[in-house]
Amino acid sequence: MPKGFLKRWMPNPDKLKQHKSLRLFGNALFHPNLWLLNRRCVPRAFSVGLFCAFVPIPFQMVLSAAMAILVRANVPISIALVWVTNPLTMPPLFYFTYKVGAWILQRPAKPFHFQLSFDWLAQHLSQTWQPFLLGCFVCGVSAAILGNVIIRCLWRWHLIRDWRARRNIK
Repeated sequence: MPKGFLKRWMPNPDKLKQHKSLRLFGNALFHPNLWLLNRRCVPRAFSVGLFCAFVPIPFQMVLSAAMAILVRANVPISIALVWVTNPLTMPPLFYFTYKVGAWILQRPAKPFHFQLSFDWLAQHLSQTWQPFLLGCFVCGVSAAILGNVIIRCLWRWHLIRDWRARRNIK
């Protein structure tokens, strides 16, 4: 992977230090090894970020940062990838995860119309939580593995291309 491309999109560590929800990690978040761009840290970061994107909890960025610190992945990339599920993409992605979970459990996926009310949540969540959480887990693990493999392949392809270009110059 071209490091220059990734460095261009990396957030400034000072901006992350100011983020309220990430302050709980203290200086552990800013260890130099967690900001490396190499063939080990970046695929791990993709795995962590994509998995956490499918975890249906608020503050996914905090979970992603904690997991990145734990597995020694690139923290900014893993935090950024959580935004795969943003307010625009979350409803269709989570409905898809519900359908995947219902398919795995061999239950019919029930169509429903979302309403932002406690009564709706109490009534419908009791019927859909099992297929929804199973689908989130399966899709999260699948996205993490797929992201890791794709980044490793792209990284290797880029290295081979650079080696061949250097060999042709000589």
